[in-house]
Amino acid sequence: MEETGQIPSNGNNKRKKNLTISGIVAAILFIIFLFAYLQYRATRITTDDAYVEGTVHTIASKVAGTVKSVQVADNQSVKKGDILVEIDEVDYDIKVKEASTSLDTEKTKLFEARSRLDAARKQADEIRASINSAKATVEVQEANARQARLDMRRANNLFKDEAISRERHEKAKTALDVAEAQLKAAGEQVKRLEASLQAQLSATRQAEAQIKTQQATIVQRQTVVDAAQLNRSYVKIVAPAEGYVTKKSVEVGNQITPGQPLLAVVPLDDTWIVANYKETQLQRIRPGQKVRIKVDALPKKKLTGVVQSVMAGTGATFSLFPPENATGNYVKVVQRVPVKIVLDEDANKDHSLRIGMSVVPTVIVK
Repeated sequence: MEETGQIPSNGNNKRKKNLTISGIVAAILFIIFLFAYLQYRATRITTDDAYVEGTVHTIASKVAGTVKSVQVADNQSVKKGDILVEIDEVDYDIKVKEASTSLDTEKTKLFEARSRLDAARKQADEIRASINSAKATVEVQEANARQARLDMRRANNLFKDEAISRERHEKAKTALDVAEAQLKAAGEQVKRLEASLQAQLSATRQAEAQIKTQQATIVQRQTVVDAAQLNRSYVKIVAPAEGYVTKKSVEVGNQITPGQPLLAVVPLDDTWIVANYKETQLQRIRPGQKVRIKVDALPKKKLTGVVQSVMAGTGATFSLFPPENATGNYVKVVQRVPVKIVLDEDANKDHSLRIGMSVVPTVIVK
């Protein structure tokens, strides 16, 4: 009977010993887990206030007009340079034609002005040649007049001495009168030619001034043509980059104005993460640190990236209505500062990320 009573006592001791060992092992495992968790927390900074950001090209027209065709639909992929929207070009073709016609008219006027200038210069050269010839004639007539005066003095002396007849005396006087008349006529011809030359030179200067004015007018008309052609080129609205069409609000027949948003093109290969970390977490965040990223909408997708930069101010500072903490109205709130995280190359090669998606980035700060 005594041996039978000792068996339960030994079994209880064994169970107690096993429980003690299990408790010790569990405590050790808990300590190891707690240490590992604390070590993990010490080298990881996480936030769920983070979103996918990217470039959004808002497409607007540079000119007014009627929409002729819309070549794309929402969520359609496009290549850079693909035509998105076309505006009716008739009005712009007319403006280009009118501007070109006006330019051609002014060019014709310039050609005519240059022709008049060439003619005026040629005529001026001819007048100069005539003046030189007339001056040579004056010199000849002056010599003739001098000789006629000498002949007249001799005739007077001889006539007084009755050495010549009255007829010869009258001939000498007539010859003098003719010589002086010819000299006077030659001199007046020189004056007329010089006056004509001055008038021609004045016409030349006027033609030169007209050419300068016409050239300035042509520059202005060319500017109008260039502007008309440029506006004509704007009737075809093309994609500025490869991406996907979104927010399309334009339809055929719409009247649009310059600057009016028509649609947007989103390049899905140009995305990044903006994580709003608490200001108390920023002390350990530095550009260049590795980041692991979870995507709420894609639980199986794991992304990696790098901290690129930390914003120069809190998100509240740059909000549309920044807070004004007046005296007596102040409640301290931990601010959040946007941190830009760029994805590693090919991290989003399947374009599965969409702008605005929620993500959970973890910065590795060890």
